[in-house]
Amino acid sequence: MKLQPDAKRHALDWGRWLRMRGLLGLAIVVLASPARPQGKPVDLTDRSLEDLMNIEVTSVSKKEQKLSQVAAAVFVITQEDIRHSGATKIPDLLRMVPGLDVAQINANTWAISARGFNLQFANKLLVLIDGRAVYSPLFGGVNWDVRDVPLEDIDRIEVIRGPGGALWGANAVNGVINIITKKAADTHGGLVDGGGGNVEQGFGTVRYGGDAGGKTDYRVFAKYLNDDHFPDLNGQNGDDGWHLLHGGFRVDSSPSAKDTLTTQGDLYTGSEGANVVHSSFNPPDNTVVDRLAELSGGNILSRWHHTFSDRSDTTLQVYFDRYARSGPDAHEVRNTFDLDFQHHFAWGSRQDLIWGLGYRRTSDQTVGTIDGTFAPPDKAGDLFSSFIQDQITLKPDRVFLTVGTKLENSYFIGFDLEPTIRVAWTPSGHHTFWAAVSRASRTPTRRDEGLVAVLAALPGPAEVLLLGNTTAKSEHVIAYEVGYRTQPFDRLSIDATVFFNSYDNLQSVDVLSDVVQSNPPLLIHRESFDNELHGTTGGIEIAAKWKVNGRWTVSSGYSFLQMHLHGDPTDSVDTASVADIQGTNPVHQAQLRSHLELSRALSWDAAVYFVGPLPAPLIASHTRVDTQLTWRIAESTNLSLVGQDLLRDHHAEFNDPLQSVNSSQVKRSAYAKFTWRF
Repeated sequence: MKLQPDAKRHALDWGRWLRMRGLLGLAIVVLASPARPQGKPVDLTDRSLEDLMNIEVTSVSKKEQKLSQVAAAVFVITQEDIRHSGATKIPDLLRMVPGLDVAQINANTWAISARGFNLQFANKLLVLIDGRAVYSPLFGGVNWDVRDVPLEDIDRIEVIRGPGGALWGANAVNGVINIITKKAADTHGGLVDGGGGNVEQGFGTVRYGGDAGGKTDYRVFAKYLNDDHFPDLNGQNGDDGWHLLHGGFRVDSSPSAKDTLTTQGDLYTGSEGANVVHSSFNPPDNTVVDRLAELSGGNILSRWHHTFSDRSDTTLQVYFDRYARSGPDAHEVRNTFDLDFQHHFAWGSRQDLIWGLGYRRTSDQTVGTIDGTFAPPDKAGDLFSSFIQDQITLKPDRVFLTVGTKLENSYFIGFDLEPTIRVAWTPSGHHTFWAAVSRASRTPTRRDEGLVAVLAALPGPAEVLLLGNTTAKSEHVIAYEVGYRTQPFDRLSIDATVFFNSYDNLQSVDVLSDVVQSNPPLLIHRESFDNELHGTTGGIEIAAKWKVNGRWTVSSGYSFLQMHLHGDPTDSVDTASVADIQGTNPVHQAQLRSHLELSRALSWDAAVYFVGPLPAPLIASHTRVDTQLTWRIAESTNLSLVGQDLLRDHHAEFNDPLQSVNSSQVKRSAYAKFTWRF
């Protein structure tokens, strides 16, 4: 899809309210502030696997639950995993999740999905940061380039594979990623880290937190990255270099013994490049040009939690988000206001209920180009929602039944119902069996309804035009899952899931009749989005963790995916779209990760990731090897040497036929990183 506005000519006026000097000034203030010693980070290598099995997660039921008793396929990326990964960006962290497909398109763009349907605009995966949804209503999916949360501030990342619509609503079809940051009380003192290498040429974070008195804790941070370009598919400069400056704060307070209040916000500014295909008609030509995208945005969130008793509490959350993207795939300014209320209470001795109401308003302003536009160019929409979920204890500490549903009135479609029923059986503290049946929906985006995009210019002159569909429908899935978690030995844990999904109203690309434009003369070959695909997917996901001894831990994972999609018998669907969708998802993925404490001061981490071939874009299978050597110079000072994707100098990971930017080849990289806490 060729939607590449020229950022230099059509820069949207978003007010340059965030500048480099402002954030550098913030960093200076932070470093000049009196330091309170920062405690040593909690190291989960000191915990037993039984403790790890009892990590509490909140994304499945919007309340704390032990992982061992959750009736869903959940993988938790802990602080330990983050430190041992060597990653500097969230997408690279997500590679460790079995069943999650992470593919880098160019130096600043990723395709990330769960259980199939991976595209640049992977529209069946919902991503949240501290309860704030970052799903794009314009294209669907997530702009990962601006989700630059400092990794040192992340408490954990909870990844649900499978539907989460009963709690989180539309677009949580195949998974939910919930990025949860640390409380301000856990980040007292100062932190400075930075480094650089051949690809990540320069990066750094400055953070300071403390006690403001009156039961109030705070932190502020500034973060910067500057990444070099990747080579394109022909080995030339991909013009996709990237830099981003990001700052933010968080304040946690306790106005009373029964109330907590969190307020946090972020601002960012930056730019990134990309190679795109530009179509012209006199003479007909499709040329590769480089474009620059200007990025800016900010958000503020406030969350109030009130405890009535140990059996009843409420949470009220409100946030506002504004961002601007002036390319390379679209000119867009978007404002989002969101209000969410929930009430959690125990009803009798066996029922634990949670219910809530939500409202969201989002509005956009877009600017079209010769390559693509949206009709209408500006649009606003309202979303109303409600949910209820009840966990029923059928047998204390052994059998739990969860039933619930969410009702939403979405921006474009109207009302939709997303129910779930889940059961967990824990015959002992070391074994959990679970099963679930759920329904979830993916609602249309502005791209699905109002896109007008030139795909190619042809001799004639002629053009291939892709159109949105004003009668686009919601996609639906009914998902069946069974799972088993066990700790057969003190040092070994295993988590396995089998799933089968049945989809209908999946998006297709239909071939329409040609039309002739008279002035100037032009033959137009038209294609349009529709909902004339259906089919099934199924697979297996396995994760295991083995604590070999007190110094060595090994983690492994494997996933298998089969997709069988079909066009409706009487439709006009382009059969190539079925092959494209199925062919952009690997059948087999596997990984092996190792953490070894060589001495009290030296540790070594290594990871191997295998991804099977992608037939439709003709991407060969590949194996990625990452390694990290960490030297603890002192209790508060570390030096790390990291190598990523070491087996090849460069290789392609993805080439979606409808992506908005040309693919590049992921490059072998190495960098050094210094971390100082005070």
